[in-house]
Amino acid sequence: MDLWVTEYQTPSLGFSCKVRETLRYEKTEFQELSVVETEQFGKMLLLDGMVQTTEQDEFVYHEMITLVALNSHRNPEKVLIIGGGDGGTLREVVKHPAVSQATLVEIDERVVIASKDFFPDLACAFSKPKAEVLIADGIDYVKQQHQSFDLIIVDSTEPVGPAIQLFSREFYQSVYDALKDDGMLVVQSESPFYNQNVIKMAFGGINQVFPLTRLYLANIPTYPSGLWSFTVGSKLYDPQLPSCSYSQGCKYYTPEIHQAAFQLPAFVSRIIE
Repeated sequence: MDLWVTEYQTPSLGFSCKVRETLRYEKTEFQELSVVETEQFGKMLLLDGMVQTTEQDEFVYHEMITLVALNSHRNPEKVLIIGGGDGGTLREVVKHPAVSQATLVEIDERVVIASKDFFPDLACAFSKPKAEVLIADGIDYVKQQHQSFDLIIVDSTEPVGPAIQLFSREFYQSVYDALKDDGMLVVQSESPFYNQNVIKMAFGGINQVFPLTRLYLANIPTYPSGLWSFTVGSKLYDPQLPSCSYSQGCKYYTPEIHQAAFQLPAFVSRIIE
């Protein structure tokens, strides 16, 4: 009998992968966590039934949520990551030569443990000298900071349950206060095809707080529709104008991709008008 895992990306659409083996299933304090071995994408991590990352395509998301801002900021020495317990975003951040310290704040320790157990290529940065990993509520942590970071990356799940606060104007104001005078914020802001309301919520909230707000896109096969958006809020630097071309070892990001990612299809531009 074939075994399949299905993420219901909309009430009318499911994304299914054939599964060789279920490696872990548990209900953590915060969510349902699953790790499965799929035939198409290798190991896959799901939270509350939603695909978070896979071995085969994780590099797209993790390179694009990090390097666009890292290469646009003039001196991104101190970086804060909210969420991202799988470690992929942290991996890309600590590799960047300008970064001296990266702090990851993840609320669910079981995500970190699952990554260590099943995704060594993602978890490899947890023990790096530049890295600090805290098991805590990222929203509370940000409120305690004042002009402490050059870059803050919100590597969150979809805006449901407690995570919806990560898409609020109040949270974006806390992030603004936690950033230095030339600081930048990056958030994942979902699919232009299926989650236009989320893009409006993220872009609109950030635009109310930051002087400069930009949206850019990347293609990620296992995320809803395959077309994914990220939103940048900047106090000073324009993320469309990189000052650095670092891309060593990248599989997706290039300086040319950096520029092209901001060239939005007409229907996407209309979402943020």
